[in-house]
Amino acid sequence: MIRIRTPRLLAALLVAAAAACSPAPERAAVVPYLDPDAPLEERVEDALARMTLREKIDLIHAQSKFSSPGVPRLGIPELWATDGPHGIRPEVQWDEWDQAGWTNDSCVAFPALTCLAATWNPAMADLYGRSIGEEARYREKDILLGPGVNIYRTPLNGRNFEYMGEDPLLASRMVVPYVRGVQRNGVAACVKHYALNNEETFRHSIDVDVDDRALREIYLPAFHAAVTEGGAWSLMGGYNLYRGEHCCHNDRLLNEILKEEWGFDGAVISDWGGTHDTDEAIRNGLDLEFGSWTDGLAAGAANAYESYYLALPYLQKIERGEIGTDELDEKVRRVLRLTFRTAMNTRKPFGSFCSEEHYTAARRIGEEGIVLLRNEKQMLPLDLSVVRRIAVVGENAVKMMTVGGGSSSLKVEREISPLDGIRARTGDTATVVWARGYVGDTGGTYNGVVSGQELRDDRSAEALVAEAVAAARNADAVIFIGGLNKSENQDCEGTDRRSLALPYGQERLIGALADANPRLAVVLVSGNAVAMPWLDRTAAVVQAWYLGSEAGSALASVLFGDTNPSGKLPFTFPARLEDCSAHATDPHFPHDGPTRYRDGIFVGYRWLEREGIEPLFPFGHGLSYTTFVYGPVRADRPTLGERGTVRISVDVTNTGDRAGAEVVQLYIADRVSSLPRPVKELKDFEKVWLRPGETATVVFSVTASELSYYDDTQGRWVAEPGTFEALVGASSADIRGTVLFELR
Repeated sequence: MIRIRTPRLLAALLVAAAAACSPAPERAAVVPYLDPDAPLEERVEDALARMTLREKIDLIHAQSKFSSPGVPRLGIPELWATDGPHGIRPEVQWDEWDQAGWTNDSCVAFPALTCLAATWNPAMADLYGRSIGEEARYREKDILLGPGVNIYRTPLNGRNFEYMGEDPLLASRMVVPYVRGVQRNGVAACVKHYALNNEETFRHSIDVDVDDRALREIYLPAFHAAVTEGGAWSLMGGYNLYRGEHCCHNDRLLNEILKEEWGFDGAVISDWGGTHDTDEAIRNGLDLEFGSWTDGLAAGAANAYESYYLALPYLQKIERGEIGTDELDEKVRRVLRLTFRTAMNTRKPFGSFCSEEHYTAARRIGEEGIVLLRNEKQMLPLDLSVVRRIAVVGENAVKMMTVGGGSSSLKVEREISPLDGIRARTGDTATVVWARGYVGDTGGTYNGVVSGQELRDDRSAEALVAEAVAAARNADAVIFIGGLNKSENQDCEGTDRRSLALPYGQERLIGALADANPRLAVVLVSGNAVAMPWLDRTAAVVQAWYLGSEAGSALASVLFGDTNPSGKLPFTFPARLEDCSAHATDPHFPHDGPTRYRDGIFVGYRWLEREGIEPLFPFGHGLSYTTFVYGPVRADRPTLGERGTVRISVDVTNTGDRAGAEVVQLYIADRVSSLPRPVKELKDFEKVWLRPGETATVVFSVTASELSYYDDTQGRWVAEPGTFEALVGASSADIRGTVLFELR
């Protein structure tokens, strides 16, 4: 007996059976919308013409938590979405968030997107997208709900760990290969959360007002790149409002900018609970409605999905003659286009799941994204010929970080903890002892996924610190592994952090460990910057992010020198919260209701440099176990015209005794401008791998577009003639050379 698992498979079998029982048709007799060789738009129009009004309405809203129904009569299958962007979410019940209880849906967890951005390596973004796309494809998912590219505006945003940092150029360069990698598998990337979704606590009610210049220069470029360069097939609206309209049905963002100006031909998908009004959803650019919080039974409809804003309420408006079907047909076209690219793509690969290649990819991305922030007296890497006893301290050394944090929570096949990674790497060459040091979050469940860890500890804070200090005193080296976790008010969807400080008394603990042993390395597991009043008392600080399934292996590889760290910060670490633009210009956080972004284009390093504020660690900062020397910065010509190019070059030499990689960063400064401009802005970067003594010449091409700013009084980009300075360095604060050139 054959058991049919999904309507999609049933539809495919029925079509195949009908074809097998019929005479071989002529090419012209093939139903156009089913012909994968027919032009896409012809397939869309043919399918649209065959659909009834009710089928069109059904196509544009959900039928379950993560699926929409397709058109069974025409053999057009369901669309299935899955949460990302760090791994494929476990299967959930039809209309519940809790898992369905499958035993074959434990995935590979890839590092958080902050870690990916910290690699400053588009090749890693391609590897990430291709790998997670293969996992989604194997699980028969059509839409991966990610990646996220909202700008890091405040270190208190609970969802920053899902995004790609504070700089629009870096986020743009990293999102494009991710999107392309996913979609090579016939799975749509759904870029989110468009736009201005920069805090969580009041995400459903904050109404952002930002000037057009900041919108264009800071908050939209990564979305623009994902659409125009990456070719994203879908996009998710944000929960927040922009100028009085929710972003999931926002006329300016979705119709004017995304679809008309950028030429986006994919489908706009609502975030779950992001749709609020039928009329606005009809007019203002929403194409596919998921997850509206309605009570279908109380409303008297067949079920909750029939009560969605784009379901019966929309159908009844058409039937009463209150509205025509032009908007509906356009929405259906976009959903059909998405379906033909994914669920009905007969040429997509099969995918793979929990393969060793995917674990290797996760480890490589993690190793390359880890950032060495401080390394006094070359404490790291640890030399096991000298270091025989290691004290590992901290809850985050053992706590699973793949469970929790919101919709990115995962059920994993395996997660190697930092402690297990260190012990596996040291083997019998060193004794590794662990002391907890503090008690943070002892929970380990999310939507029915259970970590299985028992983390309860009833000892007092004093007893925990005393145990850790005793272990530190008897060790050759101390590795404190702390930071944040994915609990509420930390790195977690739906809530924001309450302060920049480390929670759970970690600052006191670090001070006590420093008193006990000066050979102290602090490893921070987080997706956000934290305050470091203890910084000068430590020998080394490592920003380790959330590294996913291979967390312990990747971290140990860096700590013991198997991998030379090459990650660079994708956002600034401020010394104080009030040094951040969002908090300096508006002391009220989090925001509920109308909110003005008074910092404009001056976000992150742009703000600190304008105000002359020294950061704790600057944007682009990251150390290595080797050293790099930059030669003079050169321009191949002194001037360029509006259509010309100037090539900025620099020789970089590895002067140390280890092979390593350096991220060479190009910033541009406009000496004189009609409008205020940042002190300098990132305009290009390149990561180069060099053996000891090896030199590479890095060449950047600069055109007038890199020199332009958005003039919101004219409503266009302007490249203003004048003198510009090219600054090349290892971070925004570590400039190694400059050269002047003219735009005429």
